[in-house]
Amino acid sequence: MPAAIRFIRAQMRRHRGSDLSVPQFRTLAFIHSHPGTSLSAVSDWLGLSLPATSRLVGGLMRKGFVCRRIPPGNRRVVALSISARGDRTVSAARRATVMRLAAVVAPLGDDEREAIRSALAALRHEFEGRAAK
Repeated sequence: MPAAIRFIRAQMRRHRGSDLSVPQFRTLAFIHSHPGTSLSAVSDWLGLSLPATSRLVGGLMRKGFVCRRIPPGNRRVVALSISARGDRTVSAARRATVMRLAAVVAPLGDDEREAIRSALAALRHEFEGRAAK
């Protein structure tokens, strides 16, 4: 699993676009997966201070990748979401990564591919079940 995860991460970074640093892209991908997330949640996920995260997210906002809004009823919270441009960027990186993964798996035999599918389904079932506990 670690080798597969490293491969996927490398492919995602490779297709992030030249106008984003790796930390910016990681932040964008996190916000994409967690719409309406808070700056604190992004900060915790990145392992950065709030001021550093705020600067990073501010850069993404200036480039048009991220939007922020203040939810009604709680002016102390800022909800972050991905813009259309950000969505296109993350989606393109994911499509390119899936295509690369497909190319790597294509030479495998039907039995090997089925074994991978089965193993991944079992892992998903186990991990999703444990996340709820």
